Amino acid sequence: MSRLGLILRAGLVLAFGAAAPGAVAVSAQPRPPNVIVIVADDLGYGDTAVYGSKIIKTPNIDALAADGVRFTQGYVTHPVCAPSRAAIMTGRYQTRFGYEFNPVGRDRTGGVALSETFIGQVMKSAGYSTGIVGKWHLGEAPGYYPLDRGFDSFFGVTAGATAFMTTFGPGDELYTHPGSEGSYGTAEGGPAARGTPAEQMPTIRARAPVRQGREVVEVKDYLADAFTDQAVRFIGENKDRPFFLYLAHMVPHTPLQAPAKYIDRYRHIQNPGQRVYAAMVASLDDSVGAIRAKLKAEGLDKNTLIVLTSDNGCAGYVGDACTNAPLNGYKGSHLEGGVRVPFIMALPGRLPAGRVEERVISTLDILPTAAALAGAKPQSKLDGVNLMPYLAGGKTETPNPTLYWRSGPNFAIRDGDWKMWIVNRADPSEQVRVGSGVTPDGVVAEVSPFGQYAMLYNLKTDPGESRNLATARPEVVARLKAKIAEWDKANVPAQWTSMRQSVREFEGQLLKVYP
Repeated sequence: MSRLGLILRAGLVLAFGAAAPGAVAVSAQPRPPNVIVIVADDLGYGDTAVYGSKIIKTPNIDALAADGVRFTQGYVTHPVCAPSRAAIMTGRYQTRFGYEFNPVGRDRTGGVALSETFIGQVMKSAGYSTGIVGKWHLGEAPGYYPLDRGFDSFFGVTAGATAFMTTFGPGDELYTHPGSEGSYGTAEGGPAARGTPAEQMPTIRARAPVRQGREVVEVKDYLADAFTDQAVRFIGENKDRPFFLYLAHMVPHTPLQAPAKYIDRYRHIQNPGQRVYAAMVASLDDSVGAIRAKLKAEGLDKNTLIVLTSDNGCAGYVGDACTNAPLNGYKGSHLEGGVRVPFIMALPGRLPAGRVEERVISTLDILPTAAALAGAKPQSKLDGVNLMPYLAGGKTETPNPTLYWRSGPNFAIRDGDWKMWIVNRADPSEQVRVGSGVTPDGVVAEVSPFGQYAMLYNLKTDPGESRNLATARPEVVARLKAKIAEWDKANVPAQWTSMRQSVREFEGQLLKVYP
């Protein structure tokens, strides 16, 4: 048969779907991979077994790492919830569009600028079914709601925190640390605190309503389990087409609450905070296991990218319940413990298995990586990069040689092995406080009249940030300040100036941070 005949025969196969014996076979276009992004809430760098925990067992997260790439230097763009999540959703520094601070209620009437393109919109443009399960925290009003930002379905809460349980049964536990952000229905030191028997615990109303689509629904299950069930259902409903799922878990954020089925695994832990926190991480680990089991059952496990990370480090205000070891600092600070997080990616056959990757990456890279796999072309200028060429394409350089952070007048930078944090000095008469004092709108945080304090570390030799080299290496400080100033030219003023100011002591200095 002539070449023309072959072409005509192939065209008939394509047009009518059936071919006579001897017809030329035409292969179907391969289905692009599904993408699942799982974001934990306030998960400590050292709070999973694969990242060094000796307390918490995480067999499913460990297995995910064994089947993919575990990053030791994965970063977020902000050390608190909402700004960090805004960057994940857009692939851009949140300071590019003003979502610089936690909204502190302003997300009820506004949210991330409508000029920004979300990952749901990007994946939808490539023909993907898109869904979000869990925490939003990026806008509740019309136009800002998840269903208005490219997601076909939504099950979760729009606020930043809520109770995980509304009633307590035998063996269930809640732990309230004196420094925690509210007790979610119980007074500090009250009957539900510190492992008191469940029968003495009162009924607790959820702070935020749970919604299915736009409708409020009643959820009786432990909220993490409800999220997992909805995620598994989404996979089943979309098994026959490419899908993108954003599973934004709220564990192990406060309030520290867990049902008996998770507490029972850690009854041997005497410290009540550690016991409840470990139980909450167990629910996250079970969720990862359930997701992977569903993918395998549907034959999708070999064609699904799973990304697991956290929005920031664990919170120091829960005391020793969690840990960012071996890093220094906690949620709310730009030390490594606040911005370096667990980060795992697995895509069988496309990404190497069991690899430990030490190059610097960022949650900014999630959107461009997902878009590249989907064949989508984001319209916005992204700050992140597609990680696939670095992990599977032979590129040997660091994906993100320089990363930046801004929080009001405070800045941080990671440039090669150097890390610098520039922080406002506090009034010497002020007392140490965490998360108090909401700045009224219209009052912009400026450089302190008491000056700023520089912290400079070489992370290659000092990953725990214990030796400040700012005085010894003024030329490095000057060079990094110049890079920050250049980067900051592309940023915009914050959408709102409402910030929780904290006064903390670092290296014997009283400093003011704006989480």
